[in-house]
Amino acid sequence: MEGGKSKGGLATHVERKSRYLVAGKVMDKRSNTFIQTSIECFKRISPKLIKTFTVDNGSEFSQFKNLEKETASKVYFADPYSPWQRGLNENTNGLLRRFFPKGCNFHEISDRVIEQAVEKLNNRPKKCLNFRTPYEVLFKTKTVALRT
Repeated sequence: MEGGKSKGGLATHVERKSRYLVAGKVMDKRSNTFIQTSIECFKRISPKLIKTFTVDNGSEFSQFKNLEKETASKVYFADPYSPWQRGLNENTNGLLRRFFPKGCNFHEISDRVIEQAVEKLNNRPKKCLNFRTPYEVLFKTKTVALRT
């Protein structure tokens, strides 16, 4: 997800079944920067949970072999000009746009603000998950409301 011209962006990845989002700030569009940020994001998640990635054909994925090696997963590419093949990621980027509108300068946004936005999306109940949150589904936990 890009910010304004030369204003950085976010590397976003969404797990298909749980809808769990991981995101990290990237300062430029270079492939090395994007891959390193993605690898750092996935260090918080058990390698057993990461099997494949489906990515677009952007130049930021030219070093996809490094991502495969570091995460012990397989990278698949969507067909060119076929964003519907990555619909969940596109939809999630749209939800992130509510926090970070087009043209925003990611150089001025702190990592903590990005983490808070991601946390809100990961703790938001979804109808497709039977009103559970992506966090609950991925980590197989249950949260309950306190009764008075």
